Amino acid sequence: MSDTPTLPAVSREWHLLRRPVGWPKPEDFALVEAPLPQPGEGQILVRNEYLSVDPYMRGRMSAAKSYAAPYELNKPMLGGAVGRVVASRAEGFAVGDHVLHFGGWREYAAVDARHAVEVDPEAAPLSTYLGVLGMTGLTAYAGLLRTASFKEGDVVFVSGAAGAVGSQVGQLAKLKGASRVIGSAGSDEKVKLLLEEYGFDAAFNYKSGPVSEQLRGAAPDGIDVYFDNVGGDHLEAAIGSLNQGGRIAVCGMISVYNNTEPAPGPRNLARLIQTRGRIEGFLVGDHYDLQPQFVREVGPWVRSGELKYRETVVEGVENTLEAFLGVLRGDNTGKMIVRL
Repeated sequence: MSDTPTLPAVSREWHLLRRPVGWPKPEDFALVEAPLPQPGEGQILVRNEYLSVDPYMRGRMSAAKSYAAPYELNKPMLGGAVGRVVASRAEGFAVGDHVLHFGGWREYAAVDARHAVEVDPEAAPLSTYLGVLGMTGLTAYAGLLRTASFKEGDVVFVSGAAGAVGSQVGQLAKLKGASRVIGSAGSDEKVKLLLEEYGFDAAFNYKSGPVSEQLRGAAPDGIDVYFDNVGGDHLEAAIGSLNQGGRIAVCGMISVYNNTEPAPGPRNLARLIQTRGRIEGFLVGDHYDLQPQFVREVGPWVRSGELKYRETVVEGVENTLEAFLGVLRGDNTGKMIVRL
């Protein structure tokens, strides 16, 4: 092991004690002290500085078969994290390097070096590698450009538009030549943000009235692309406003994640026949081949300020669970980050 700074004997980490039914409860989790992990051959020990909490993590708390393995009970949960290498037994990584990895929900993580990516704190703030320049940003980029086959002149509707992914989708669509971008959000304050900071052409508070009516008012000539983060009534409304050859990219369905009974599907799927419309789900993990292109294209927009981003920062590993529950409630504007 290379020279290391003075390290504590223990590390705090969040464990899942039982699988939540409906909304997760604090008693489903525990923050425990564990012996400081020691890196094995080919591993690095990382002191996490920023943790990511994301809606998809709710699915991993269930035992149901999904695209990601369920979290194991009474073991540390996983998530995106950025931190500083404090010990290394891996070639190519030295103490002091900063890395992106998936050993989140804890203070220290022993990580296989092949699953860590070095990041440059001089090129961009470390937290952005969990958001606008990380998996969040690539999700927006791949979903809009590849899954939804966006083309210049499209009218684009984004749900959850003030969130980390949604806000980036809308801005990317504008930068790429959309004729009109519409967003929905859950508060008047977020609607104002979409219009005044992110440059959306129209936005509405979905709590203020039926989504289908508000969408028709914002997009009287219909929509060509719907980027779905919400599901439920938003998906039905989008199908109702879909133009000929319209495309729907399903990224998430946060409105149904905590349901204990199956949610009813859209009642108007027959419109897909009339419009020759397409609905396609996607996972960012299938599109990592776009990462170099994404960073080349989007990085300069972030640095120049043309593409704006917000972060909601919660302080302290002890508040990670509350930050996660906040994401499910919609408390965050932009990416929810925990700073250690």
